[in-house]
Amino acid sequence: MKMNDYIKLIDDKLNEYIQIEEPQTLFKSMKYTVTLPGKRLRPVMCLETCKMLGGEIEDAIPTACAIEMLHAQTLIHDDLPCMDNDDYRRGKLTNHKVFGEAIAVLAGDALLTFAPQIISKYSDNLSPVTKMRVLNEYFNYAGARGVIAGQVVDIESENNPNIINKEKTLEYLHIHKTSDLFQLAMRTGAIIADADDDKLNAVTQFAKDFGLAFQIADDILDETSTFEQMGKTMGKDKEENKLTYVSLYGLEQAKCKLSCKLSDCRDIMGKQNFNSKIFNEIIEQIFERTGI
Repeated sequence: MKMNDYIKLIDDKLNEYIQIEEPQTLFKSMKYTVTLPGKRLRPVMCLETCKMLGGEIEDAIPTACAIEMLHAQTLIHDDLPCMDNDDYRRGKLTNHKVFGEAIAVLAGDALLTFAPQIISKYSDNLSPVTKMRVLNEYFNYAGARGVIAGQVVDIESENNPNIINKEKTLEYLHIHKTSDLFQLAMRTGAIIADADDDKLNAVTQFAKDFGLAFQIADDILDETSTFEQMGKTMGKDKEENKLTYVSLYGLEQAKCKLSCKLSDCRDIMGKQNFNSKIFNEIIEQIFERTGI
């Protein structure tokens, strides 16, 4: 399958899984952010990992869509005035600007619990053991030791001159805030494909490196891109004195680190014989967007 085929499949299923029911405002708010046009990288990488390792794409669709719902939840909360206070996401008004802060908070809360219900309800072809493994991965990466931990450290690091080890803090922040969802996507895809431990460890390392690369690229683009290119307000990281790869290392060194991480991803693909045009395409797009 090509990238656009994956995106269409995911979009169709997301629309199917989230129906507008009572209370309508809540479900409209949930669906609004989940279905905003996007690259769907995390669910695409879940499906492609499953396919690459010999699994059936259909078996991974509910999990892939649940991960996109979880990602949407993190965006809703990240955009709130009490966090990053963003008015736009993917070129559209953020959730709280459309539905109000209270409903946005509740929509994020609802998605956090709605997503694993999709896995449980629609993963008919998975054995009970596999389904439990997938759900355990979801709860691990979605919770207090996963993306939430990353968000907390992001908030605590903002405009904070008292951080003792900025390099270590930055790595922790980005591993959990960004890389964890890519690890969740690829690990669950591998588990659904019944991959052995060596392959599972390899995709985990790939996802960790890719997630860091993705965040470094985002830090770079926050400095170098425009609203029209990114669909969100640019320059906020610098304005709010956030801890980023660019603020810590400078633009050119951040680009070097990005190039190294993407090269690490390609090395893993080569050593493991991971044949994926999709992953190569995604990596190449990051190179092109950041101009490295």
